[in-house]
Amino acid sequence: MNRIGFWISSIVIGLALFSSMVFVVDQRQFGVVYALGQIKEVITEPGLNLKLPPPLQNVSYIDKRLLTLDSPDTEPMLTAEKQRVVIDWYVRWRITDPVAYIRNVGLDEKAGANQLNRVVRNAFQEEINKRTVRELLSEQREALMADVKREVLDKVRGDKPWGVDVVDVRITRADYVDAITESVYRRMEAERKRVANELRSTGGAEGEKIRADADRQREVTIANAYREAQKIKGAGDAQAARIYAEAFGKDPQFAQFYRSLDAYKATFSKKSDVMLLDPGASEFFKVMKGSSAPATSKK
Repeated sequence: MNRIGFWISSIVIGLALFSSMVFVVDQRQFGVVYALGQIKEVITEPGLNLKLPPPLQNVSYIDKRLLTLDSPDTEPMLTAEKQRVVIDWYVRWRITDPVAYIRNVGLDEKAGANQLNRVVRNAFQEEINKRTVRELLSEQREALMADVKREVLDKVRGDKPWGVDVVDVRITRADYVDAITESVYRRMEAERKRVANELRSTGGAEGEKIRADADRQREVTIANAYREAQKIKGAGDAQAARIYAEAFGKDPQFAQFYRSLDAYKATFSKKSDVMLLDPGASEFFKVMKGSSAPATSKK
């Protein structure tokens, strides 16, 4: 029984010892093997690897992927004309030499990001001090970012290389500080209101001018139409009178009879109409008497 326990204990100890000697390096990482605090080996290829058990050897990992560093603060910078502006930027960088990185920067990516942030900010401050706000917002922004990248690369590749590569430096936002921004917005708002008021007044004057011209044209058109209507009506009345004269001149008795009928029609237009006349003394009812009925002429 003691022998079985001994073998089980031996196997467990052996497995534990073997597991402490085996480590896996991911394809996204560097594996750094330390021997008594000194860098023994850097493993760049992914796979299963062996080392001595702790404390003889230990392993740590460093990210080999492309990393992004965003500007962590919004402290203003001064331009060439002493304007305070806030710059947001980001940097794309990666660790290329783990040994140089660990010796000159730190043991993890955070240490490199902190130091790189200071270098990039100083480079931006130096370049922005040389340029005006107009140049910062114009096509010269590309030249500014290229100069910043060059300065950062000169720093990380100096006498003590950092073992990193800066791939890209970009500005994402360039703006005035809040106090200046508020003043600019107020000035812009006042200018827009002034322009709007000018446009309203100009539009109102143009509207009154158009309405006055339209009223004048309406009066002229109505007057011309009334004049033409009166001319046409006069010509029509003259033509009607001529036709009536010609028609009634051919048979005066029929004309008198027709006019009498028109007079009766106009006089007795309603059933309630009442007239008091002397039929014997008045010529108005002569047609109704029947004695003077027009005779039909024969030809």
